[in-house]
Amino acid sequence: MGEASGQTADLVRRLREFLAEAGFSHSDRLPPERALVAEFGVTRAELRKALQVLEGDGLIWRHVGRGTFLGARPVHNLGDLAYLRDLARPVQLLEARMAIEPEIARLAALHSTVQDHDRLRHWAERARRAADWRMYEAADTNLHNAIAQAAHNKLLMHLFNEINTVKRAVLWNVERRSTRPPQDHFAFPQHDAIIGAIEGRRPDTAVRLMRDHLASVGANLPPGAAR
Repeated sequence: MGEASGQTADLVRRLREFLAEAGFSHSDRLPPERALVAEFGVTRAELRKALQVLEGDGLIWRHVGRGTFLGARPVHNLGDLAYLRDLARPVQLLEARMAIEPEIARLAALHSTVQDHDRLRHWAERARRAADWRMYEAADTNLHNAIAQAAHNKLLMHLFNEINTVKRAVLWNVERRSTRPPQDHFAFPQHDAIIGAIEGRRPDTAVRLMRDHLASVGANLPPGAAR
């Protein structure tokens, strides 16, 4: 079992390098499985096991009969997603997030469960341990998604998913100054504080902390993104 796990981890690493170097954009279709099997010299079962790991990290998504795609699974079809990606800019996206995510955090503080709190802690820790920016963005996306789920409001969840999908498309190809978030990345303590307010049933504090967090996100947009 340890050897198989090691083989999968090695293949996952090689696939990450392949995706980083191949120049794919968000929602691009990856080569078919038969081509990847030949490229990496593995069985189809071994490939699918590694792809499952990447999908769990939010780096790819798969659609039966259509293929494997880079990025988070879209709420829209791919044509709509491309349209919204071209229409929106990071600053506009941030304004949209600021309009709904503080209220989502307030509702999460009022309605969340212990299971919700466990999910929040899990994704905050995954973000902190991310080996590169794409892994961080995937964990960060899942953390904010978990906060939205913890609000237990289906309509707000739908609106959040729309914005969150565009977020991944807009920021996917933005260049970063470093290969991974620094250990003192501003988001880590802010995530912890927001989760603490939600767990502590402090809705007003959750609203304020989420606003502060999104303001920090805007202040720290990568070069070329703030336009």
